[in-house]
Amino acid sequence: MINIAQVGMGYWGRNVARNLLRLSGGRLHTLCDLREEILREFATDHPDVYVTNDYHALLANRDIQAMVIATPAETHYSLARSALEAGKDVLVEKPLALTYAEGAELVRIAAERERVLMVGHVLEYHPAIVCLHHLVKDGKLGKLLYIYSNRLSLGKVRREENILWSFAPHDIAIILRLMGSLPFQISACGGSYVQPNVADVTVTNLLFDNSVRAHIYVSWLHPFKEQRLVVIGSERMASFDDVTKRLVLYDQRVDFHEGEPVPIWAEGQDVPFSSQEPLEIEGQAFLRAIETRIPPCTDGLSGLRVLRVLQAAQRSMILNGEPVTLRATEDEFPEAERQMAAIS
Repeated sequence: MINIAQVGMGYWGRNVARNLLRLSGGRLHTLCDLREEILREFATDHPDVYVTNDYHALLANRDIQAMVIATPAETHYSLARSALEAGKDVLVEKPLALTYAEGAELVRIAAERERVLMVGHVLEYHPAIVCLHHLVKDGKLGKLLYIYSNRLSLGKVRREENILWSFAPHDIAIILRLMGSLPFQISACGGSYVQPNVADVTVTNLLFDNSVRAHIYVSWLHPFKEQRLVVIGSERMASFDDVTKRLVLYDQRVDFHEGEPVPIWAEGQDVPFSSQEPLEIEGQAFLRAIETRIPPCTDGLSGLRVLRVLQAAQRSMILNGEPVTLRATEDEFPEAERQMAAIS
């Protein structure tokens, strides 16, 4: 049995804890949070789980093999680093860190200490996204042409991170997984309407090799909830709606007749997928990585790739949408690139 400690019991942390409590092969050993009222409430409902507000006590506890960090994003780097240095395997919620250099440092430490480092890109474990990935890999859509993702709601407005860093990591992770590569050019624009210098709405454009493009539209200042991913191929199109929980494959495309583009219409077919909760699958993947020492699909390097795109998008927003080219130049990612080369 693998003993896991969880740090952080906010809105998302409650969902994480609920899934950890029902994992087979691992158990939630200790819950850590600074708020005494939350600890008391949790201890009453789950008397078999230890509770503490002392994070350093977790690091020294040899009965705990792994830690899940579900705290605000600005704490991810420091908490994950101390846990790795204490010899714990770590699952840290997205984003891995707030800079590429910090993320690369975590990857380096995990490699040196031979620890599992996993990032909570939970939608990569969503059964519908897994099915969609298989459709793309198997060539069911033909050549990929265009991908877009909308993640919109009147949601929790954060003060410590903007909408790009709060919502877009999910979509970036999925698009990178579907493409199997990084984009070479990124541009982004956004607007701050509720708080100064904290973007509430952003649109990010990604340009990949072979002229494949993607865009990501995220907003927590929206009158209705929409979470939709659309993938356009040369032969078929696919759409996943995470609100209605439908993955639909459309036998639609554009053909040419006598030199003229002609849309080919057809009814969409629902693609069945498992109803298992993605957080539960993610937790199982964490346990499997701990047991086998085989990196999970959302390992530290995966988190680092997402950070690279986020950082470039943020830079583009600061430059009023000017495109940023992703390349490992000396002034952009010097230490991180050397660390990655040393690991490989």
